[in-house]
Amino acid sequence: MRFTLIKDLKKDKSIKPMLNGLLLFMLIYFIAEIFVDYNSFGLSFEQVKITLFGDEENFLEPISQASFLEYIHTKIFFMMMILLTLSAVFIRLSASNSLKLFCLNSVMLSALTMLITLPLAYYANPFFTYIYLLTYYLWHLCAFYMVLYSLWSLNFAKSL
Repeated sequence: MRFTLIKDLKKDKSIKPMLNGLLLFMLIYFIAEIFVDYNSFGLSFEQVKITLFGDEENFLEPISQASFLEYIHTKIFFMMMILLTLSAVFIRLSASNSLKLFCLNSVMLSALTMLITLPLAYYANPFFTYIYLLTYYLWHLCAFYMVLYSLWSLNFAKSL
């Protein structure tokens, strides 16, 4: 997290390639996560519902409680690491305070809501699956935008 101490990230020859690499890896992570979630958990209401509660007609078992808790646990850990690092980079590279506030609030609230509504869907009411999916897509879109904006700002925007 040395980049939080450097005055001008765009001019520092040692940190700029590392930040570019970090941001590219984050971009790859988001794309890979969508494919993994699509194949393992589902990205539509029906897929998530079958994963959580099973399907008697097709003899599909619901996800076990232990597997579900492990899934949530890993999501919390990876999202925390990605969001905190991405937010720190984005704050340093974004010039507009209103853009910073909107993106940071959107990505943090949607990620937090996503992590809360999935267990609520599993333990309380399947309706929360809709909110989970909405916030899943919202947090990915916001984070994806933040990575692309940070890459653009680091490499092509004029220094502040």
